[in-house]
Amino acid sequence: MTTITLLSCRLFSRRLRSLIAGCAVALAMLAGSALPLRAQSVACMVGGEPITSLDIEQRTKLIFLTTRKQTPRQEVIDELINEKVKIKEAKRFGVDPSASDIDQAFAGMGQRMRLSPEQLTKSLESQGVRPETLKARLRADMVWGSLVRGRFKESLQVGEKDVAAAAQESGEATQTDAFEYKLRPIVLIVPRGSASAAIDQRRKEAESLRERVQTCEQANNYFKSMQNAAIRDTITKTSADIPGPLRELLDKTPIGHLTPPEITRQGVEMVALCERKPTKVDTPKKREIREKMFAQKYEAKSKAYLNDIRKAAMIECR
Repeated sequence: MTTITLLSCRLFSRRLRSLIAGCAVALAMLAGSALPLRAQSVACMVGGEPITSLDIEQRTKLIFLTTRKQTPRQEVIDELINEKVKIKEAKRFGVDPSASDIDQAFAGMGQRMRLSPEQLTKSLESQGVRPETLKARLRADMVWGSLVRGRFKESLQVGEKDVAAAAQESGEATQTDAFEYKLRPIVLIVPRGSASAAIDQRRKEAESLRERVQTCEQANNYFKSMQNAAIRDTITKTSADIPGPLRELLDKTPIGHLTPPEITRQGVEMVALCERKPTKVDTPKKREIREKMFAQKYEAKSKAYLNDIRKAAMIECR
């Protein structure tokens, strides 16, 4: 018995006293529900693969769910055509993610929304969207990004001269100081659900340690031997890797000292600044310009490539 039949039986059995009568109604509804499936029409054929009215309906719902805007039917069809063309082209070059790759991307999206895959599935279904609809879009995005970056890697590169020229043209200075930082994250662990008094006590403890610690070696000795505390391995970051507020904080912190304590879900966290030295690797402004220029190049190349392969594709729409 199908899931639809079982569900129908359960629903009708609550309303009807007779189990036989309830299941009979459920089976009648199941037979009726098969009609829309048989009636699903093919709107387009792309390289021998169909785009059905159900595909269009599902994608329309997904787009509305993410944008809260109604999209014209033809735009939805164009998006579905583009995806089939992209996937077919990617397969020509061996870019074909497995089902597990797509499931991981689906789970990653849920994680960013603080949802498990099961919760994301239920959330979609509550809006009338099948999880397969979102997975189809994820597949197309994954293969196309890999294909464009792989095939046009050289032409998508943004050189230092390009960045400098773009900055000069826009009147933006890029010669701000940039540093390389060697950092050791520290946490004084506070169990979840602890009273505010316990959290405040650990914060005061952190403040006291800040006054005593003068070198990273001292920090290592203190926190490695302390209960309910941890000091992590040294990490290296540049100015371009660090958010502005933290960057300003690190620039004000003397070498060997700790940053002010911050309350997080793990407890009370600080950072030991072990080294700070100038670097020419990158600056926040340079990275911003470079990423913007790369995005512009990628968008132009992606659009031109898609137009070319779409012209060559066999597309028949009714």
